[in-house]
Amino acid sequence: MIHIEPQLLERVNTWLTPTFDQETQNFIKDLIANNPTELKESFYKDLEFGTGGMRGVMGIGTNRINKFTLGKNTQGLSNYLKVQFPSETLKVAIAYDCRHNSKSLAKVVADVFSANGIHVYLFEDLRPTPELSFALKHLGCHCGIVLTASHNPPEYNGYKVYWQDGGQLVPPQDAEIIAEINRLDYAEIKFEANDQNIEYIGKAVDDVFIDNAVKNGSFNTTKEAKEHLNIVFTSLHGTSITAIPDTLERAGYTNVHIVEEQREPNGDFPTVKSPNPEEPEALKMAIELAEKVDGDIVVGTDPDCDRLGVVVRNLDNELVILNGNQTMILMTNFLLKQWRDSGRINGNQFVGSTIVSTPMMSVLTNAYGVECKIGLTGFKWIAKMIKDFPDVDFIGGGEESFGFMVGDFVRDKDAVTSTLLACEIAAQAKAKGISMYKELIDLYIEHGFYKERLVSFTKKGIEGAQEIKQMMIDARQNPLKEVNGSKVVRIEDYQLSTIKHISTGEETALDVPKSNVLIYYTEDGSKIALRPSGTEPKIKFYISVNTSLDNMAAFKPTEQKLEARIDAILKDMKLS
Repeated sequence: MIHIEPQLLERVNTWLTPTFDQETQNFIKDLIANNPTELKESFYKDLEFGTGGMRGVMGIGTNRINKFTLGKNTQGLSNYLKVQFPSETLKVAIAYDCRHNSKSLAKVVADVFSANGIHVYLFEDLRPTPELSFALKHLGCHCGIVLTASHNPPEYNGYKVYWQDGGQLVPPQDAEIIAEINRLDYAEIKFEANDQNIEYIGKAVDDVFIDNAVKNGSFNTTKEAKEHLNIVFTSLHGTSITAIPDTLERAGYTNVHIVEEQREPNGDFPTVKSPNPEEPEALKMAIELAEKVDGDIVVGTDPDCDRLGVVVRNLDNELVILNGNQTMILMTNFLLKQWRDSGRINGNQFVGSTIVSTPMMSVLTNAYGVECKIGLTGFKWIAKMIKDFPDVDFIGGGEESFGFMVGDFVRDKDAVTSTLLACEIAAQAKAKGISMYKELIDLYIEHGFYKERLVSFTKKGIEGAQEIKQMMIDARQNPLKEVNGSKVVRIEDYQLSTIKHISTGEETALDVPKSNVLIYYTEDGSKIALRPSGTEPKIKFYISVNTSLDNMAAFKPTEQKLEARIDAILKDMKLS
């Protein structure tokens, strides 16, 4: 007889009632008899909303993505919408990506909304996440849903919720909606669709979205410069194939080579280990094609097309991958320069970034007389900045994890418009006889050479989650006093909402929502951030170091010194 803990048994037994179909019940009975470990993993907790909505492994159980967990979310959201907008005709928009079950799960979500008397705009086929953010505002919806797990492995799917402004859920709506979902019984979910409330959308919205991407991502690049830029693009089997080629064509970029082996949307992502443009291996086929066709720039996007990896040629004409911080710096500088040269900077503008992104963002924006607002990790916080400061012009914003947003016509990271922006920067640089890479080094000479590296450790399952939790507890109880021989001068604890100044012992308050993040700052200007991922079973360490750079000739030896300093920090912290 297999022993099942009483609390777990109570959760499992709920799913063995007539509320759940016979196939689900049979599957659970099989787990009870043959796989108690998987049973526990599937039911030991409810899936939670993290930095990028709710993501999890697809399957049966409370800790899995399935018809019932997403149905419960949608029923709770429907109830909440009716309370918040009692006298309005409620409207929602739904999009989905290339993952297994995304289309069928999107229909389940649409069915539940429709059964609750809510009008649903459902995309007829897979579409990029930024298009959902745009469509929501364009169609005057109260909220929106995207079925996606972004760059997570193939067994994952997810559920991202967007609010009226086109941004993802943030306080106080997130906690209020979660409370409403938690109050629900599964038997209360209305699965029977009212088809009259479901309206399919497609090309008409695509055209308006792409036109807006071209408008927001174009910056006076000449026709000749566009035609001379040799672009290689890969969608990594994801949704961007539905938007980026058309966007580039409408913007006047005709010399575009697509990685054909990765063109077809496929939830198995058969040509890559991970469909994550942060991983160098994901861009391998695109780089190989660029070598063949003498490409100037390579762009690869993640499955739901909100993040992009950019590859350019270095000073030796070799193709190198820019990290997210470098791409963000180049894009932000380009936008700031456009605003300055057109006389639009007047002190009433801002740029958005995050606490784990490069400190160079603030240095750069200060040089233009523009504020850099810093928020928690996740683009929903940058979208919230726009919402909170409606009278201040938003220029653009980015985060180190390969996300960027140009203007505010979309309220989430947007790889469609950002891909066009990257091509504009590359085309204008090539027309001047230089490269994006040289422009990046020029920025290092002007503002200081900042070098970052992300190190992450995957810890799966119940034990992994406990291990990550313990690592953060240990870091708080035994804070570092020095790192690589440099004294820690300040510790920011976003869970306790405190800044501790080591030399004086003084503590001041952090005026941001709580988050499980710990950041150390040292005497030599290094910054080390610790953060469990909100979307993957990982703990992440973000290292940033910097120094001055005198000239172009000093770039390589200075870069080697900064890389060696990061290596030494990782060794000192026993992370390598």
